[in-house]
Amino acid sequence: MNRFTIRAALLLTAAPVWAAVPTYNKDVAPILFAHCASCHRPGEVAPFPLLTYQDAAKRAALLATITGKRFMPPWKPEPGFGKFEHERRLTDAQIATIAEWARNGVPEGDPKDKPTPPTFAEGWQGGTPDLVLKAGHGYDVPADGPDHFQCFVLPLNLEQDSYIRTAEFRPGNRRVVHHGVIYIDQTGAARRLAANSADGSYPCFGGPRVGGQTALLSGWAPGTIIEAGDPNLSVPVQKGADLVLQVHYHPSGKPETDVSSVGVTFSGPPTKGRTAVVLVNTSLDIPPGDANYVATSSLTLSRDVAISGIFPHAHWLCKQMLVEAHLPSGETVHLIRIDDWDFNWQGGYRYQTPLQLPKGTRVELRYTYDNSSANLRNPSNPPARVTFGEQTTDEMAVAFLTVVLPSPADVAPFQRDMRLAALEDLISFGNLDRLRGRVPGMNGQRLAQLMQQFDKNGDGKLDADERAALMEFLRSMMR
Repeated sequence: MNRFTIRAALLLTAAPVWAAVPTYNKDVAPILFAHCASCHRPGEVAPFPLLTYQDAAKRAALLATITGKRFMPPWKPEPGFGKFEHERRLTDAQIATIAEWARNGVPEGDPKDKPTPPTFAEGWQGGTPDLVLKAGHGYDVPADGPDHFQCFVLPLNLEQDSYIRTAEFRPGNRRVVHHGVIYIDQTGAARRLAANSADGSYPCFGGPRVGGQTALLSGWAPGTIIEAGDPNLSVPVQKGADLVLQVHYHPSGKPETDVSSVGVTFSGPPTKGRTAVVLVNTSLDIPPGDANYVATSSLTLSRDVAISGIFPHAHWLCKQMLVEAHLPSGETVHLIRIDDWDFNWQGGYRYQTPLQLPKGTRVELRYTYDNSSANLRNPSNPPARVTFGEQTTDEMAVAFLTVVLPSPADVAPFQRDMRLAALEDLISFGNLDRLRGRVPGMNGQRLAQLMQQFDKNGDGKLDADERAALMEFLRSMMR
């Protein structure tokens, strides 16, 4: 090889490789169609569509900014802390593609490269329901002011005990409906709260306001994909039960009216057991000015289970959430982590594959709150002391875990064992306030009397033998 050939080879090797400028048709449209169009389309809650080149090109700078800050698309779970279905999180490469396209004059590209725009099911996504329940007669949302949280009691009017396969929320006015959550109330408590209203509803910021007497059934937020449901996991519902629909309304700038609805599909008895466990800390006491208040809660699983989903919940002060499972082997399984919690973008998350957790696994919740004046979401100015509660100025620390068991017969004993495990954990700390209402037919005063009765040595606390005796007594009550 002569000197000229060697020099030319070196120059070619060192020459930069210029990447092609992204085009809308080839590079940007696939991202927008997959991650944004479910909300950014006519009739949906987003303020503008993103289905055409013209839609995207005139907002290119905005798209680059809000995706670069990960403000959009809204997806709160951190990567590496649970693998969920229908994730909307963009990769770093996708964000860079949108930014590069915007910087280089938004080229449209070859029409042959454009993917087919997505199509979406009209009407009920999970199939034609067996029963449609309307939420009130028309709820009026003012033009401006604070958000509204309203619970609508929807009587099922069942003539016999039944099984719900799917309960799908369908917003009536997407301009003002932010999200909806559906509960089952088999006690009539919600109906009593709505007794004096004309439309069977009542205000309910933090939840349905009936304590632990309701079961979370399903929910909806913009972009939620509703599936037909698994008849093997149908939910038993008793004759006389009601559904309770909590709707979050956000004023649109002009007076609006909404009539949302719930479509219910019934099926036969389940072949597997479906229930939930709840991690909750009701002892929140967040001092004003505390920017890093930490709340924890934990429970130990009484048997092998599969966890199919998680629904974390807090109010305005929470800033970080972490839920982990510590296995008996010493391994840690990450259930979810959210580093920038936003009450406006809460939701439930289904795992791509249910997480198998063995008996003895300890599930732990750790939430961090910012009650300082630097927190722009703080509802109190100046900051005030905040405790657990359901109002706007209260806080919560809750995580619902959806549990799948081998058979429906496993549900009742599992629920009993988990109640006992939670009681044993609470009794070990002697916290009577947290025990209040956790045992049917008992209140905090009765529990205090029991603890005093089982405090055989009179030292004001329960040692291991005394706790074991009390727990055996409580087990006999729950049999």
